Parts: sequence; C-alpha cells; structure tokens
Amino acid sequence: MKSRFIVLMVLVFVAALFSGCATTGDLEKLQMQVKDLSAKVDQAQMKADQAAKEAAAAKAAAAATQNECAKSAEMCKAAAAKADQAAARAEASAKLAEDNAKKSEAIFMKSMKK
Repeated sequence: MKSRFIVLMVLVFVAALFSGCATTGDLEKLQMQVKDLSAKVDQAQMKADQAAKEAAAAKAAAAATQNECAKSAEMCKAAAAKADQAAARAEASAKLAEDNAKKSEAIFMKSMKK
C-alpha cells in the first residue's frame, strides 16, 4: 500500500512538474512581446524627445517675441513723450503768438488813436 502511494505521489509530482514548465514556444512568444514593448518604449521616448525640442524652440521664440514687444513698447513710450513735448511747445508758441498778436493790436489801436 505504501509503495502504491509513493508511486502515485511520484506520478502526481512529475505531472505537476511538466504542467508548470514553460515550453520553448511560450518563451519565444514572451521574447516577442518583450521586443515589441521595447520598440514601443523606444518610439515613445523618441516622440517625447522631439516634443521637448519643439517646446524649447517655442519657448525661445516666445521669449524673442516678448523682447521685441518690450522694445517696441519702449519706443512707443519714447515717441509719445516726444509728441507730448512737441505739443507742449506748440501750445507755448501759440500762446506766445496770441500774446504778441494782442500786444501788436494794442499798439496798433494806440497808434490809431493818436
């Protein structure tokens, strides 16, 4: 009885051992899956690198545009200041001309009374 039990246990152990082992086909299939995943990872890494390069280029272009805008704004402010100064000078000249005209008219009227 013991010997039958031992033989039966050995047969069950051998059956379990063979059923749990991977075959060559299974290993090849697993290797193919690993290669496919590796290729996908490499492709995703390349896309990420390209996106990072494009983002850096866009950032540099934005910075350059911002610098140009700042320079243009400064130029506009300077031009506005010059325009304000010119307007102030024009007003002063107009006032001076008006005062001179009044004085001239007063002198003319005074000379006409004589």
